[in-house]
Amino acid sequence: MTVPTPSRPDMTEVVGRDDLLLLTLDTLRYDVATELAAAGRLPTLAAHLPQGRWEKRHAPGSFTYASHHAMFAGFLPTPAAPGPHPRLFAARFAGSETTADGTFVFEEPDLVTALAARGYHTVCIGGVGFFNKQGALGSVLPGLFAESHWAPEFSVAAPTSFEAQVACAERAVAAVPADQRLFLFLNASALHQPNWFHLPGATRDAGDSRDTHAAALEYIDAHVGRLFDTMRSRRRCFAIVCSDHGTAYGDDGYTGHRLGHESVWTVPYSHFFLEPDA
Repeated sequence: MTVPTPSRPDMTEVVGRDDLLLLTLDTLRYDVATELAAAGRLPTLAAHLPQGRWEKRHAPGSFTYASHHAMFAGFLPTPAAPGPHPRLFAARFAGSETTADGTFVFEEPDLVTALAARGYHTVCIGGVGFFNKQGALGSVLPGLFAESHWAPEFSVAAPTSFEAQVACAERAVAAVPADQRLFLFLNASALHQPNWFHLPGATRDAGDSRDTHAAALEYIDAHVGRLFDTMRSRRRCFAIVCSDHGTAYGDDGYTGHRLGHESVWTVPYSHFFLEPDA
């Protein structure tokens, strides 16, 4: 099966013209994402994917902290085919083979700082513990942003985490002056363990499974339309939706992530424009 690759826009034109959204669906497996899209179980997300299908990519890291550091430096998940593959964003780096015409190249050490230097208001809505600002480690990534939010109701333990994160996004976007460009980053925690509570009939004792992981993705799909509507309410928005890494549920004896298994390294990815209402 040939999976369509999203067309690569000229990011030197997008940056400065459009708002930007980076939505990371933390821990989402590629196989689960593709199965649900094909089965019609992701109506909102699939409506934005080329031909309704995710692109298969390789994660830049095997766990949240490493992967997001890479993505904020311009190393988004890499297409799962021989390259080189031109990147959308890139910090200037001698010898880079993936910087091409249309790549937004910046001198700053990370994309967040680069966008802020070009007038963007930068907002982080955290999810998993690396964004909770409760210690030095959990403050590094949100500390890149001009505005950052985290609350217990956004965490992996909250059954309504994504709804709470989207509500926070709605408030944050409404507070940004209409003439200022916006970069909003949201790390959705709902897929990360524990996720058993997203599947009716599942129990804490039985724990998480591939099925509860899938139910968590359906939960996100049920509410992501509000986030998309919010981000296109001001002007056109360029959106990137992807996983930062997958996770194993007993695959070849492996469980979890921060390990080198196919279920961890293979992730779904897409980017698209959210057009404002006419």
